[in-house]
Amino acid sequence: MQERSSVAALASSLRDELNRYSPGGKLPSSRALVERFRVSPVTVSRAIAQLAAEGLVLTRPGSGAFRAQPRTDASPPGDTSWQEISLSGDGGPEVVPRTVDASGVLVTLTAPPPGVIELNGGYLHPSLQPERALAAALARAGRRPGAWGRPPTDGLTELRAWFAREIGPSLTAADVLITAGGQSALATALRALAPPGAPVLVESPTYPGMLAAARATGLRPVPVPVDADGVRPELLAAAFRATGARVFVCQPLFQNPTGAVLAPDRRGEVVRIAREAGAFVVEDDFARRLVHDDAGPLPAPLAADDPDGVVVHVCSLTKITSPSLRVGALAARGPVLERLRALQVVDSFFVPRPLQEAALELVGSPAWGHHLRSVSTELKNRRTAMTVALRLELPDFSLPYIPAGGGSLWLRLPDAATSADEAALVSAALRTGVAIAPGRPYYCAESPSAQVRLSFAAVAGAGEIAEGVRRLRAACDKLFAAPGPHHLSSGHD
Repeated sequence: MQERSSVAALASSLRDELNRYSPGGKLPSSRALVERFRVSPVTVSRAIAQLAAEGLVLTRPGSGAFRAQPRTDASPPGDTSWQEISLSGDGGPEVVPRTVDASGVLVTLTAPPPGVIELNGGYLHPSLQPERALAAALARAGRRPGAWGRPPTDGLTELRAWFAREIGPSLTAADVLITAGGQSALATALRALAPPGAPVLVESPTYPGMLAAARATGLRPVPVPVDADGVRPELLAAAFRATGARVFVCQPLFQNPTGAVLAPDRRGEVVRIAREAGAFVVEDDFARRLVHDDAGPLPAPLAADDPDGVVVHVCSLTKITSPSLRVGALAARGPVLERLRALQVVDSFFVPRPLQEAALELVGSPAWGHHLRSVSTELKNRRTAMTVALRLELPDFSLPYIPAGGGSLWLRLPDAATSADEAALVSAALRTGVAIAPGRPYYCAESPSAQVRLSFAAVAGAGEIAEGVRRLRAACDKLFAAPGPHHLSSGHD
């Protein structure tokens, strides 16, 4: 983190000084910049590379860095209004919406402004990411023979075998495809399993990225409510009968956003109901490695005991490592695997081999087990810190379930609060310096109450959690009528 800030500071200083040089003029040597700014040669090299990427300087090996020619004025924009007609037109017999609302996904991907505490993040804070282990793994991977060659389209056999062992003993490398992360795997599965215009059953609430992927494919998400024990089997069966759907997408372990774990007596029931409907279950096992160290033994994936190929399993290394290690897996049995394989090849050819080699190096190193144990302990501590802070600062908010895995809490606003109050609170919180995720994007139909999602994995630690919750309470106090110091009501009569 310190190195990154030093690079940014040096790049900013050099950018401010560029007007001192005429186009083609030579900048000071790297040695001179090291001495003047008291930074490392690596910092100077990276700062110059950043300016070169911005088109502000040119680098010539052996000669140095030179100011680039100023950019000419951009040509006036063209008229793109014709695209509105083209993008909305559909000549087919059935109209399938093709617009995509990515707002629910961007909430967790867009970095907040400086000084804002990120309680809406979807990834581990950099302090929890195994940056040194990743750097070492990537360095070792780059030296492997053939590391920059073309990989098998299904993925490296050794990596597929590792994922198969992680999913369950009944699977082999032949049942697994390597994907560019979990989101890509979900999108591929949805396209493979249902035609445009078809219904797809989803948990309610559920992950907005999956809803966006389904709608981008032309599918119609149909909600099936969940409770503290996961999806309700009787409602799932009714939804299959009512819609004729052939796909159900679920997160049986530490469901996003509720954190619920599918109860033991419901696991076999869900697979049985889908099998009788002639449908697939897409199992998004995104949070297995985000388990807290007080969780106890975890249930096996649904795919581990599925000889009939009902379950299509999705998992990834991204959540537990880094947003940029986009390596995941699709596991399936039967003819559906060939369809998944064909779609993936058409979409992306293959996952870059250096990333696959680096993933293999990482999971095979002693640092891997240490990282998993460290994150497990830290997530539990941060979950506890956020739970304590919420009960102290916002006792009127309901926290119906405290998960033993994942990186967030699902909070319900007081009963009188409305969806308008939810949106207003998200905006007010940002003004007070804390970013939170609204609950509305987690529903594909009307939401039953006003809710928000707070991440404890994306922040620096317990101190930042406490300050973030304090700022959230300040936002509530400003936004809503507050008869008492910690009381929140909707402000409506």
